[in-house]
Amino acid sequence: MMTELLHQKNCKKNSLITDYHTGEIACSNCGAVSFEKILDIGQESSGLTGEEYSKNTRVGGKISLKMIDMGLSTIIESKDKDATGRNLSAENRRMFYRLRMWDRNSRSASSVKSFQKAFTLLDGIASKLGLPDVVVEQTAHLFRKIAAKKILAGRSTAGILCAAIYITCRVTDTPRTLQDIADAGNVRKKTLQRIYRFLAREMDIYPEIFDPSEFVSRVAKASGISEKTERLAFKILDMASKQNVSTSKNPMAMAATAIHLASKINNEKVSQTQISKISGISAVTIRDRVKEIKKKLGGEIYG
Repeated sequence: MMTELLHQKNCKKNSLITDYHTGEIACSNCGAVSFEKILDIGQESSGLTGEEYSKNTRVGGKISLKMIDMGLSTIIESKDKDATGRNLSAENRRMFYRLRMWDRNSRSASSVKSFQKAFTLLDGIASKLGLPDVVVEQTAHLFRKIAAKKILAGRSTAGILCAAIYITCRVTDTPRTLQDIADAGNVRKKTLQRIYRFLAREMDIYPEIFDPSEFVSRVAKASGISEKTERLAFKILDMASKQNVSTSKNPMAMAATAIHLASKINNEKVSQTQISKISGISAVTIRDRVKEIKKKLGGEIYG
C-alpha cells in the first residue's frame, strides 16, 4: 500500500499529490503510486440545457412522475445504421422497424393521452395555487394509480385530477380548500365533491380534515387585521376545538368565524361581508358558526 511505500522511502505524508484526471494518489518525492483510487468529487448535474451540455455531466435528465414517460424517453434513430455508420443487416433492419412501430403506437395509446392532458393541467394548477413539488409528485403518483385501476373511462380527466390534488393536499397537510382547487381547475365544486368521495372510496384513502388554524394567516393577511387580532383568532379556535365546536365543520368557515369574532372584540373595522368574500364562506354560515361558538364558550372568548 501507499503508506508502506512511503515508509520504506522515508517520505513525508504531506508530499502526496492527487491527479484528479486519473484518480491516482502519488508521492511527489519517490513517485510511488497508491493502489487505492480517489472518488470523483466533481459537480453532479442533471441539467439538459445547452449550457449544461457543455459541462462534464455524469447524470441524465430529471426523473419525474409528472412526465408522461417519467423522464425515461426512448429515441430510435430512423437510419438503418450502426454506431460505426455501417448498414444494418436485413434481420436487424426488420427488428428495428418493429421497434419503431411499437414505440410509435405506445405514444398514441389512450392512457398516454390521458396522462398528457392530466399532467399539463397539473402544472397549470400547481402554478396557480403555489403547490410544492412534493404535492405535485404525489398527485402524479396517485393519478397513475387511479389509471392503473381502470376507473378513468367515462369520467372527466380534469375532475379526477383535481380530486387527486385535493386528496394529496389533505394527506400532505397542504392547506388548500376544495373551492381553491375547483376554481384553479375550472371544475364545479359539487362535481369535485362527488368525484372526491368516489376516489376516496375506490382508493381506500380517508385523509384527516384540515385544522382550521391553518387558514387563519391566509384570511388575516388578506383582510389586513393586526397581529394582535390574528393571535386572538388562534386562541378562539383553540378554545373552540377543546369544546368540540369545530368537529365536522368546514375548516375555512371556522377560521373566518374566529377572525370575525376577534376583529369585533378588538374593535377593528373588518366587515363580515369582506371576510366572506376573502374566505369564500357565505355570511349566513359565518353568523351560524358565531352563534355556536358564543353558545359553547360564552364569556370565555372575551377573557
